[in-house]
Amino acid sequence: MREKTIEPDVAVLSEALQQWYRYYEVPPGEAASDTLCGAALRLYNEGHRTVQEIATILIGTYVGISSTRVNAPTSQLVH
Repeated sequence: MREKTIEPDVAVLSEALQQWYRYYEVPPGEAASDTLCGAALRLYNEGHRTVQEIATILIGTYVGISSTRVNAPTSQLVH
């Protein structure tokens, strides 16, 4: 059976989200992950390519779990 590999960009986004969860010491959740993943994808598409860049922006933009429970932010809020 052929082993599945993870694309580098997926690994970057995944690690950035994991860093956000570790920083705020909250367990991963579906609603928060949806919000954070959408934001991380936008950041990646805007040219942020490293885990550190994306995680830092996510941590500064989404301060704690409660900030992920609002309606999805516009791209203006991410900048």
